[in-house]
Amino acid sequence: MPTITPSLWFDNNLEEAAQFYISVFPNSSIEQLSRYTDAGPGTPGEVVSGTFVLDGNRFIGINGGPHFSFTEAVSFHVSCKGQREVDYYWDRLSEGGEESQCGWLKDRFGLSWQIVPDRLQELLDDPDPARAAAATTAMLGMRKIVIADIEAAVRAS
Repeated sequence: MPTITPSLWFDNNLEEAAQFYISVFPNSSIEQLSRYTDAGPGTPGEVVSGTFVLDGNRFIGINGGPHFSFTEAVSFHVSCKGQREVDYYWDRLSEGGEESQCGWLKDRFGLSWQIVPDRLQELLDDPDPARAAAATTAMLGMRKIVIADIEAAVRAS
């Protein structure tokens, strides 16, 4: 079976982004960085591309410049076991970036992330339609997902 690896286009800050991401996710590392040589086309020594691993997930990056930027059309979903993990990833990844709603954020490099507790799907899929609706309504009013607040909304329904 072929390997599918996300390839990300950075605005000449791949090395900084990779260093940041490996500081956020456990079991992560930069595998390699390729640098321009005297042959060009970039400045010798500057990073042109590289690979990094975030908790077992491999990514390829390229310093392509400002021609293309990230959009919410592509995001990375981080499944969290509980509120402590949600808080950790939300706080780290949103630092210098932008908070959105329903657990979405853009990091300081413009990459979109969904920070989602596993418990959220259970609440949204409640077999009681009123409870599921209460969970959905509560989630829609949030930026960072707060499990206790959604559970309280479900109990009150």
